[in-house]
Formats: sequence, structure tokens, C-alpha cells
Amino acid sequence: QVRVVESGGGSVEAGGSLRLSCAAFGFKISNYCMSWFRQAPGSAPEGVAYSDSDGSTTYEDSVKGRFTISRDNAKNTQSLQMNSLRPEDTAMYHCAVYAYCSGADTGDLEVWGQGTQVTVSS
Repeated sequence: QVRVVESGGGSVEAGGSLRLSCAAFGFKISNYCMSWFRQAPGSAPEGVAYSDSDGSTTYEDSVKGRFTISRDNAKNTQSLQMNSLRPEDTAMYHCAVYAYCSGADTGDLEVWGQGTQVTVSS
């Protein structure tokens, strides 16, 4: 069964760090663009970071320099290291798989997970 499962969310104070992980099942991430998007209550989904199959990465402006996306093709996992967290980073974070990505321009959304909650208090 093709699916992704996120883990690693939690509650931290502003300035803290969290590391999110995404495990993929039923397909090889090496062939796909891996990404994270987030959605806060009452807001539209927002792409946070993208990692294309060629290793290139792209970040949404507000997380540049604070978040780092990485992938381990051998383990079929991806991660999102989030540092210097801000209250406005509070959201449900989802792992998403696209056929391809070029910067934040993506192909079809292939798979996404249920998400993991990140809450940052001031």
C-alpha cells in the first residue's frame, strides 16, 4: 500500500526546535519530489519545503535559514529540521509526494500523510 507516515511533532516554546520525519511505504522516494506542507486552522495549505529527486531544495520565504529538508533514499525517509520556531509556525505539518518539482512548481500530488501537529508557544 502506497502511503507516508509522519512523526515528530509536538509543543515547544518560541526559539525551540523540532525534527519531523516521514516514512514512505510502497514506493521509492528516490524517484519523487518530497515535500512538507502545513495548514493552520482556518488557513489554506502552505508549501514549506521541497526536495527534488536531484537533491535540489526549495523553501518558503518565512522558513528560509530556519528549516532544513533532507532525505535518506536508502531508508526511504525524509525529515524536516525546524529551528528557531515561531508561534506563526504552529500548524499541522504534512509529508507530501509529487511526481516532480522545480522550485515550488510541482507535478501532480501523488501521496500525502495525515500530518503531525506542531504547536509553538510565545
